[in-house]
Amino acid sequence: MSEAHPHTLAVPVWARSAIKHQRPRCIWLTGLSGAGKSTLVNALELKLNARGLHTYVLDGDNLRRGLCRDLGMSVEDRQENIRRIAEVARLMVDAGLIVIVSAIAPFRADREAARRLFNPGEFYLVYVSTSFDACARRDPKGLYRAALEGRLRNFTGLDSPYEPPLDADWEVDTEVTELPVAARELLGFVLSN
Repeated sequence: MSEAHPHTLAVPVWARSAIKHQRPRCIWLTGLSGAGKSTLVNALELKLNARGLHTYVLDGDNLRRGLCRDLGMSVEDRQENIRRIAEVARLMVDAGLIVIVSAIAPFRADREAARRLFNPGEFYLVYVSTSFDACARRDPKGLYRAALEGRLRNFTGLDSPYEPPLDADWEVDTEVTELPVAARELLGFVLSN
């Protein structure tokens, strides 16, 4: 058991966000590898930045090269990966930022635990619901080919489960909706919430 005790900070969240003239929140994109999460996240951040809003992107692949590089792909390691990302996102929201997360986050329980870290109105789950077949056809990183050939184990959607959200705040299928259109619609969603 940790002996750490929380320290009350002198500057509250509302003061940090007031000087930025924005409402801090976490926009979390979940979906299979290759669904278009990172592309949407980058487009959204560019659009928010152009409006003078203070943002930061937490990309699952990038975090696995640093903060989470000690983690593998076991169920327990995936859960710890999402826990770490959620904790960092919460700290950044406390700093007054609009945090945009791109992470497969395959398990409902982990996404629900992430949501519980935030106050009401601070966390929005976006489900990029592009199908496994569409993602496999895109295969931007060659991961689907490697997994289907048996060279990559514990691949989400194949031999490791992906549990689609039951509580997504917004959903898009990038096989049906072109990415530029999806990015515009996502911006509209974010600005209206």
